[in-house]
Amino acid sequence: MNDPMNRRDCLRVLGLSGLATGLGSSPSLAQSVGESSGFQSSVITSRKVQSDRANATFVDGKVIQPRRELPVLDTTDVLVVGGGPAGVVAALAAKRAGAKVTLVERYGHFGGLWTGGLVLLVIGHIVKGGKQVCQGIGEEMMRRLDQLDGAIINRRPGVNPTVDAEAVKYVMVEMIEEAGVKVFLHCWGVEAVVNDSAVQGVVFESKSGRQAILAQVVIDATGDGDVFASAGAEFEHRSHNVGLVWRIGNLDWVDPPKTANTPKPKHLGLPTPVPGVNWVNMHGPEVDGLDVATLTRMEMSHRQFIWTMIQKTRQTPGYEHVYLVETAPQLGVRITRVLQGLKTVTLDDLKAGTRFADVVGVGGSDSGDHGEWQIPYGALVPTKTDNIIAAGRCISAEIRMADLVRLIPNCFVTGHAAGVAGAVAVQDRCNPRQVDVTKVQKILAQQEAYLG
Repeated sequence: MNDPMNRRDCLRVLGLSGLATGLGSSPSLAQSVGESSGFQSSVITSRKVQSDRANATFVDGKVIQPRRELPVLDTTDVLVVGGGPAGVVAALAAKRAGAKVTLVERYGHFGGLWTGGLVLLVIGHIVKGGKQVCQGIGEEMMRRLDQLDGAIINRRPGVNPTVDAEAVKYVMVEMIEEAGVKVFLHCWGVEAVVNDSAVQGVVFESKSGRQAILAQVVIDATGDGDVFASAGAEFEHRSHNVGLVWRIGNLDWVDPPKTANTPKPKHLGLPTPVPGVNWVNMHGPEVDGLDVATLTRMEMSHRQFIWTMIQKTRQTPGYEHVYLVETAPQLGVRITRVLQGLKTVTLDDLKAGTRFADVVGVGGSDSGDHGEWQIPYGALVPTKTDNIIAAGRCISAEIRMADLVRLIPNCFVTGHAAGVAGAVAVQDRCNPRQVDVTKVQKILAQQEAYLG
């Protein structure tokens, strides 16, 4: 049997191969790096000074932001802010329903906490009896993962599958490009463009500066309700547990004879599609996920804890070759802002099996221990603010439902509904609050969504 490769070995090999690729057939490292490296660079503008500056000033002990005109980056029918499971499905649904769609994501990839947060277990789509209630575009995405080698495991009826984050990122890009959705990555939505309580677009911050995207309907799939909060919609501010997921490797190199008389280490996690690699979830403390000082403290303390835990594991007989593959680049913030909508998803309705005339989706349970529950369209739209729809974990739901609403398949479902509703609102030239829900339901059914 070959020796296991640890993290340091892997990085060393990758580093050397990268160096070899960059240098090509250069005869000597002593040559000028600019001449021999194979990389290219050009001067775009020399001695440039930023021309569109509008610097804040410090006056009388206050920081004052000046008024300024912002360039318009894009104009679209439906603007989806946030490229997690809800946002990606919303964008695909709106595009397939005939709308011009732009999707904006703050990171350099799609998937949100599913990929960037390494929350790899797909849970929440099955109800009592093993029935799968989350269908439509989310299920289509899962079927595509089925066709890829090493992309998903435990994909069978009544079971919660686990995915590979890189495979999900790939599939999402493939589906977005096939649909023809316009995309801007590395853009952070910072402020809604509002006139007379009607959202007309969103201001984004990026390396290109501060720019606006205008839209007839905006879908807030940020998870934190950043856009609807900025627009003045009512919401509930909540605290929740904030953790950090990591992956641990070489578990297939654990030496059974050595472990016979040794207690099994804690925090070994659950299997992933990558042999010998598990993902490990972290509960974390209950904190305010909107406080930047708290988020900073969580990142730093969680990373220290994870590293220390791995070293303790490596000191356990039989586990010497175990190593830390990675910590998630995205902190595990679960709930922060929740919309105050026309309707609210409640636990009492789940228990009663309440059926809604404006149903636009059906949610499942985290372990198949209860029946399906309907999601009314009113839970996606604010009571007053116009031209905006919520999708994902920030829809209107009471606190007892938070840990069901935020699950990935249920984010698929609310994203699907929001995308179709946004497209219908554009086509019928109406506010999302006045959308003909029967039209939305018909299109959702055509797109293979399950409505009960």
